[in-house]
Amino acid sequence: MNRFFSEGSVNWRSLQELPNKLFVCGFCDLNVSSVRGYKLGRHNDGSGEQTGGIYICPNCGGPSFMSPNGARYPTPPLGNSVQHVPDGLYALYEEARRASSQNCFTAAVLLCRKMLMNIAVQQGAQEGLKFIEYVSFLSEQGFVPPNGTHWVDHIRRKGNEATHEIAVMAEQDARDLILFIEMLLRFIYEFPSMIPVAP
Repeated sequence: MNRFFSEGSVNWRSLQELPNKLFVCGFCDLNVSSVRGYKLGRHNDGSGEQTGGIYICPNCGGPSFMSPNGARYPTPPLGNSVQHVPDGLYALYEEARRASSQNCFTAAVLLCRKMLMNIAVQQGAQEGLKFIEYVSFLSEQGFVPPNGTHWVDHIRRKGNEATHEIAVMAEQDARDLILFIEMLLRFIYEFPSMIPVAP
């Protein structure tokens, strides 16, 4: 049985004008207001009381599904874009953000753990070290701001839980780790690139 609605209880109706809905688009990440979409109604022809729907973003045209149980897909990704990050590392960061927008929080946490290793190697650590050694490298080499060591340890613990234990990560776990990785990327890559180095 579908987890959003039982079979035969609701039906889709064609593209039409819907009651106004304010939301942050999961595709373009903008606050939008939409009145266009596909109604999910109670009757066989899709008419009747609206129980959900697909709202079309007026900015990018992306569809946002509003389910009868109040869930929405995709949700806006956690974190923000960061400039001047090496391509491979930035691809991992954006993958973690996309995973969060699909409520795949354990995947996002595991990607953040992998990113700590990749950031350490990008900054000169040897490949093939243990994860804790990468965490120590970042702290000891000054890549973690003052008072930030406990954050790196938090990522280590959550990453270990997601990797080695039967644990499902929650949204707050993913939020904490993505925001910390965002801060690291800004500190290591974006901020130094904003002001030219004097010759």
